[in-house]
Amino acid sequence: MSTELADRMAARLRERLQPSALEVLDESWQHEGHAGANGTGFGTHFRVRIASPLFDGKSRVVRHQLVYQALQDFIERDGVHALAIEAR
Repeated sequence: MSTELADRMAARLRERLQPSALEVLDESWQHEGHAGANGTGFGTHFRVRIASPLFDGKSRVVRHQLVYQALQDFIERDGVHALAIEAR
């Protein structure tokens, strides 16, 4: 499921990490009633699947840190509560 926020997050990741593959999914509807849910079913819980040549030779922790750094604004200002990251 894609939302406007997911599309903006994907644009940021494309800009910063030049992915060879990218998928940003809004999975908020699956987390209704959980911490951080906003009651709308959108905009709080996301799954990021990303592959980037910038990840070559980097540990899983470093790959995740790069994704978090790229999306920090969305966490601080847009109410993103959780990111499930699959980075390769």
